[in-house]
Amino acid sequence: MIKKLWDKVMNREVISYLIFGVLTTLVNWVVYGAMVYVSIDYRIATAVAWAVSVLFAYIVNKIFVFQSYSMKPAYLAKEMASFVACRVLSGAMEMIFMIVMVSWLGMGEYISKIIVSVAVVIANYVFSKVFIFKNV
Repeated sequence: MIKKLWDKVMNREVISYLIFGVLTTLVNWVVYGAMVYVSIDYRIATAVAWAVSVLFAYIVNKIFVFQSYSMKPAYLAKEMASFVACRVLSGAMEMIFMIVMVSWLGMGEYISKIIVSVAVVIANYVFSKVFIFKNV
């Protein structure tokens, strides 16, 4: 029973999403870390890191994870708009959580970034599966 559940949950899509989710998170952290390293405020660094990682995530999720190969302009526009809208929602969630954890709760920037990143990866998979690439 546990093996059947495991096999159902851990399919190609989920495994590839986790791999590319880690890579997207890495892109986010590298951009964030580089900006903080050169003394850019963590809020600006969070916003820029989010924007760069959203572009990366759209490309890898479309092609490698959900294998959405349609290049029809109307379909692309709808898909990209949905993707960006969902990422705006998770980006707002990320920014709010970072501000609460760092500025209000006094937690360290990097531990906060790790915790927030896990929550964002999970939220983004749900958004992608349910709202964006649902017909794939």
